[in-house]
Amino acid sequence: MPVRSADAFAALARSSPWRWSTLRFTVSWPADPWSTGAVRAWLRRPDALRVESVDGALLRAERTPPSTIGIYGPDGGSTRSAEWASQAVRPRLRPDGFVAERPDGPFLTYDDPMHDNYHWVAMLDPAELADGRDHETGLPAAGPLEYRSLSEVEHAGRPAWEALVVPTATYEPRCGCCPLLRSREVDLLEYEDRPEHVLDAYPDAFRVRLDLQTGVCVLTEEIGGLSPGKGHDVRIETVDEPMDDALFVTPRRRPFRRGSGWSPAPGRQ
Repeated sequence: MPVRSADAFAALARSSPWRWSTLRFTVSWPADPWSTGAVRAWLRRPDALRVESVDGALLRAERTPPSTIGIYGPDGGSTRSAEWASQAVRPRLRPDGFVAERPDGPFLTYDDPMHDNYHWVAMLDPAELADGRDHETGLPAAGPLEYRSLSEVEHAGRPAWEALVVPTATYEPRCGCCPLLRSREVDLLEYEDRPEHVLDAYPDAFRVRLDLQTGVCVLTEEIGGLSPGKGHDVRIETVDEPMDDALFVTPRRRPFRRGSGWSPAPGRQ
């Protein structure tokens, strides 16, 4: 069992890409007025995602093509597909098996298939809780979180680490408009030209949980502020189960029949 510490918590947060390949889970967004409701998902890295409502209605089933990067030189231009990092490189590991430092490169991607917004991507790979960035220089910086407490808990029957944290000035979310932890410093940068989106008050702290096996951020919860209790809650059902390609194909719609004849599409009478 890894020894619990702030450094180990950060290392677990950066380890997700190498700790699982498929995940079946449900997720809800407590106290979030903009949430469209809880969903159930099947995700197979690097590119396959199925999302259903909790009553079984299909919302999304798709394979996401890899992003392409343009390369320009004296002999012209070309494109190259990005590679999923865990399949392309092996990171340096700590003695506890967590990732000490994530490899970086212009042709590496860490993003899982997205549903709705980048909060989804960040909860599955919560590297923003591990490594920060100096907002003035743009250089990597340590210490994106100030730790108030750290404990071992269970979440949906699974071992997890829980931390009570406050984002620091070096906290750098995957996307400024949908961070795991909303802070004044990030909002002032994100909404520099739209100050009406900056809140009058922010959470005093956040409760954060990481699933110990996968590194997934299974819970965030605002403490204090304007929306106490707001966050997300992931309930992991299975890890690394085989997932058939058919899960990620949207069923073809059948033509509508009226009586014994075809109902023509609009404009095709």
